[in-house]
Amino acid sequence: MSKHTPTPDGLVIVDKPSGFTSHDVVAKMRGIAKTRRVGHAGTLDPMATGVLVLGVEKATKLLGHLALTEKEYLGTIRLGQNTVTDDAEGEITSSADASGVTQDAVDAGVAKLTGDIMQVPSKVSAIKIDGKRSYTRVREGEEFEIPARPVTVSSFRVYDMSGAEAEDGTKVVDLIVSVVCSSGTYIRALARDLGADLGVGGHLTALRRTRVGPYKIDRARTLDQLQEELTVMPVADAAQAAFPRWDLDERRARLLGNGVRLEMPDEYPPGKPVAVFGPDGKLLALVESKGGKAKSLAVFV
Repeated sequence: MSKHTPTPDGLVIVDKPSGFTSHDVVAKMRGIAKTRRVGHAGTLDPMATGVLVLGVEKATKLLGHLALTEKEYLGTIRLGQNTVTDDAEGEITSSADASGVTQDAVDAGVAKLTGDIMQVPSKVSAIKIDGKRSYTRVREGEEFEIPARPVTVSSFRVYDMSGAEAEDGTKVVDLIVSVVCSSGTYIRALARDLGADLGVGGHLTALRRTRVGPYKIDRARTLDQLQEELTVMPVADAAQAAFPRWDLDERRARLLGNGVRLEMPDEYPPGKPVAVFGPDGKLLALVESKGGKAKSLAVFV
């Protein structure tokens, strides 16, 4: 991109490499897109790879509304070892022979962790407890509890189950799993809880996010690919993919632009973001219905 070409507004779907924090990816994208206005929708652990949704320029206004969506993952759970972080990044805290774990027991454990469940997030996470990051409290050696919170695991499937021997000689079992869940669900907490239920401990050894809301891995590009060619999903396309669409004629588009709170059709339920388009197909705003009228969440014109 030449220095005279303005950075386009839109989403960039990144295939995050392992070892990068979400913030590292944002910093890299600021260099690639030549703008400070870059943000991300929902973090992804450093160990994990896959879909990370970034907003560039005006599309950063969409991000807070995109994060509250369903996510899909492929991962590997190792039964037989607990770690301090519930994933392969942390040191092993306990080991147990998992070779006797049966497929039936795994299926029963997975069933308990499917549906609407209460989940205690991993202690080494960015969650805030009384205004302080949980991982900071762990580093400082604090003893504390994180309250369980409701999450939805709409699908939790095991595709493969195989025995292995860990580096310390422990007989472990590796599960290849897929999970579809609500935002805020910790896959490594699912690994920990499945291991606990089976009495042998468990942690996550690999994780790849394959979908965030409507944005799938097939749309994602690696940082190297984006360095070669910045692929931006225009902000109008991004909004249409994520939200219901409301088309306005010229008169109402002008009124909306002047700050008039328009009557909203009944088909749009209150409190849910709706993308508003003008007669020329341009994204005007993101609104929600409040008392039957359009309340602006983000304005794009």
